[in-house]
Amino acid sequence: MAAMNPQTELRVRTLSIHVVTWNVASAAPPPDLSDLLQLNNLNLNLDVYVIGLQEMNCGIMSLLSDTAFEDPWSSFFMDVLSPLSFVKVSSVRMQGLLLLIFAKYQHLPFIQILSTKSTPTGLFGYWGNKGGINIFLKFYGYYVSIINCHLPPHMANNDQRLEHFDRILEMQNFEAQDIPNILDHDLILWFGDMNFRIEDFGLHFVRESIKNQCYSDLWEKDQLSIAKRHDPLLREFQEGPLLFPPTYKFDKNSNNYDTSEKKRKPAWTDRILWRLKRQPQAAVHTPTPSAPHFTLFPRSYVSHMLYSISDHKPVTSTFDLELKPLVSAPLITLLPESLCTEESDLLISYSLTADFLSSPWDWIGLYKVYIDISDIPETEDQFLLFYYSNNLHSVVGISKPFKIQPHSFLAEGPLDEAQPQI
Repeated sequence: MAAMNPQTELRVRTLSIHVVTWNVASAAPPPDLSDLLQLNNLNLNLDVYVIGLQEMNCGIMSLLSDTAFEDPWSSFFMDVLSPLSFVKVSSVRMQGLLLLIFAKYQHLPFIQILSTKSTPTGLFGYWGNKGGINIFLKFYGYYVSIINCHLPPHMANNDQRLEHFDRILEMQNFEAQDIPNILDHDLILWFGDMNFRIEDFGLHFVRESIKNQCYSDLWEKDQLSIAKRHDPLLREFQEGPLLFPPTYKFDKNSNNYDTSEKKRKPAWTDRILWRLKRQPQAAVHTPTPSAPHFTLFPRSYVSHMLYSISDHKPVTSTFDLELKPLVSAPLITLLPESLCTEESDLLISYSLTADFLSSPWDWIGLYKVYIDISDIPETEDQFLLFYYSNNLHSVVGISKPFKIQPHSFLAEGPLDEAQPQI
């Protein structure tokens, strides 16, 4: 067999990632999230959804229910995204914070979940109403960290916000595991209700600036923007332009800013940041080795005024991730051996790479492919085989879709002969 051309094997791929952050203020999911998830955007072909929620209902009864069953938000996203061939890759929750990752099923063999972590920074540093939750993974061989956070509120607590930001970052060390320091990860996606406020300007000036869509003065006094000018590490975290109105604080069930007695000043509390790994500086006369191709391009950064169940508006950002895969083939290759029918056992063959360490607790699952048939005629169901690795806690192989023939039965032919029928 001819060897695979390395250039073909490692060609650059472009994958689309849609990031959502929303402080839902204990509300239940609204009936329709198409705008939030960009389901009607025909120009998008999304590969991954990263969804972070803050202030989910975390009362005692709600937490007990969510422990026994899937929480309402996770179930809602599953119901919406599963028919579009997305699979929930991982999730982590800490009280009112929830982080979910969904990916198209064909990417699963190239996503390895390394760790999930919760970092509470609430009351005395132990209460989880504030803090960060994290999912660390390898994506086509690259290290990616995803953090959803909820930082302390109120104008006067900016120093505390920055302290909590640093604490969450410092806690992401895994000395006992084969995971590099978070600052050596190829990509950090960090988002959430960061609670940064607009300094100096009064309520009237801020509201008039928003009404006239004159945001430039407000950017200069945004606490996160100010902090980035003085903190070199924070400055490494990039953000798209704030071309949308401040997302807090609104009267619930309206698009009106706070009309209560407190009349809180609007602010861009809900943010999406990212950081790419620093490239080492080469000496003047030392040639710099070519780094693997890994670049993130923001395509959109918007708020969604359509939703009014909370005093926050959700914020989303869509990215194009260009990468040259470091992993070109799955660890396991699965193949159904024969025609599959409902009345016969399914014979499966699989091959594994030389460096794959199998376990007696590995398993192969059969899953139905959900297809949105609203626009196409009804067809026969299709199925997939998944190989799950217990050591890697991840799916490491997927078969191509195949059909299982319906149950056969015997019918009498014209000569009273038994004829097999499908």
